[in-house]
Amino acid sequence: MAAGKGSLLPTLVNSYAGALLSVSQTVGIQVQFLKTQVTPGVNAPGGRAAALIGIVGPGVHSTASVIADMVAFDTFVSAFTGGMIKANVDDPMSMSVLGELTNMVSGQALIKASVPGLDITPPQLLSGENIKTIPSKKAGVSSFTLPFKVGEGNLYLILSVHE
Repeated sequence: MAAGKGSLLPTLVNSYAGALLSVSQTVGIQVQFLKTQVTPGVNAPGGRAAALIGIVGPGVHSTASVIADMVAFDTFVSAFTGGMIKANVDDPMSMSVLGELTNMVSGQALIKASVPGLDITPPQLLSGENIKTIPSKKAGVSSFTLPFKVGEGNLYLILSVHE
């Protein structure tokens, strides 16, 4: 499915949602995509740890962010490390799990999207209280929040696409 002008955002939304579910299942985590709660803009309450990846290509400057609350963050750190590392937003090793998750999801999403020339940048890791991204208000930039339930926790995938 190749994306043309104006169709990159829905292509990426569908590809990223499917990729996050697939990668989570691969590492043994049950994740529920809350499709009816997808919202335009950014809405990721309770975020404590985040990873941001750039999506770049001819005429495309976009980002994908994964923002997790502590419960979701702990779930992924435990699954990725076999329980050997405790989730801690001040620990680079546990934060690197979120970077790796974002890498894996982005790689799989771009394969699914089949958009020639797209690539990803290395992830940037962020931690804090109630992390949020501020979407650009420039013309041609669209942002969407894709919410996921991870046990009792929440994980948000924020896509911002500039076409």
